[in-house]
Amino acid sequence: MSLCNMGPALCHIVLDYSEEMVLKLSDFYYELPEELIAQDPLLKRSDSRLMVINRENGKIEHKHFRDITQYLNQGDCLVINDTKVIPARLIGVKEDTGASIEVLLLKRKDDKTWETLVKPGKKARPGARISFGDGKLVGEVKDIVEEGNRLIEFTYDGIFEEVLDELGQMPLPPYITHKLEDKNRYQTVYAKHEGSAAAPTAGLHFTNELLEQIEKKGIKIARVTLHVGLGTFRPVKVDNITDHHMHSEFYVIDDLAAEIINSTKENGGKVISVGTTSTRTLETAADENGHIKATSGWTDIFIYPGYKFKCVDRLITNFHLPESTLLMLVSALYNREDVLKAYELAVKEKYRFFSFGDAMFIL
Repeated sequence: MSLCNMGPALCHIVLDYSEEMVLKLSDFYYELPEELIAQDPLLKRSDSRLMVINRENGKIEHKHFRDITQYLNQGDCLVINDTKVIPARLIGVKEDTGASIEVLLLKRKDDKTWETLVKPGKKARPGARISFGDGKLVGEVKDIVEEGNRLIEFTYDGIFEEVLDELGQMPLPPYITHKLEDKNRYQTVYAKHEGSAAAPTAGLHFTNELLEQIEKKGIKIARVTLHVGLGTFRPVKVDNITDHHMHSEFYVIDDLAAEIINSTKENGGKVISVGTTSTRTLETAADENGHIKATSGWTDIFIYPGYKFKCVDRLITNFHLPESTLLMLVSALYNREDVLKAYELAVKEKYRFFSFGDAMFIL
């Protein structure tokens, strides 16, 4: 899949929520000690802990991620997001002043132009030129767009992806302050299609061996693609969460994935989504009966309590930031009060939180 495969028009999702429901940002707050924010990935991916929640009886079990096969049954379908994170963080200097500037690639607009996040933005007015790697890559600011993002046109010799691989850094979230020694640890083992500015972190727990065990047990694996943008992680800044607007992200579901998911539904199996990105992809593409068709496009779907899931039956996910859209999505699948109780328990049991942290499986 090309980085610049920006085909169909934006798929804007209108959700069916109760007008009586008023959800405040503070409804999704919880206290998290800073020491529980995971700074480094574990030596082995599947050694992370796994909190298993049974929605029918409220039972919570404490396992390791390698135990997940105990909760998957023959005929079920695991849906994974095979997007690949690009080394989207570039550190350069402004050509006229030598001032240091950080550029984060967000969305490719054409072969040479990207929408970017620039720090400090005041040094990146239209016409400014930024040099990376002693001129191996040069960017010129062309315009200022939504939320102060910059459109930058790049010039370089050779292939952009190769230049980026040489000069770019993995765009780790700001709460991770440790240096990542192996950049592949911020990729899933099944990452394939380049285009994300952040990893679909629920998938980081899987190893190739674990995936083989899952398939041998008779569980099908469907691969979808959603290129994760920073919009997924932007803080919600409005008190009434229904006023929040999600940024759009590009997704693809091919014929094979649609066939696997639909046959699972038809045969009474469970569709188990790995991560909020896979969930958003499926719920965007599903019709009212949960049927998926092969499609691609842009989605800005925002899932929060009150939303009725059409396709996803179960969810594997990480522990998310307080007041985040990711926590709101999880609270839509299970109820908000019990999700927050589970988070309180995770704090008490000293689970590791966020991107390199532990996982939760909601049955």
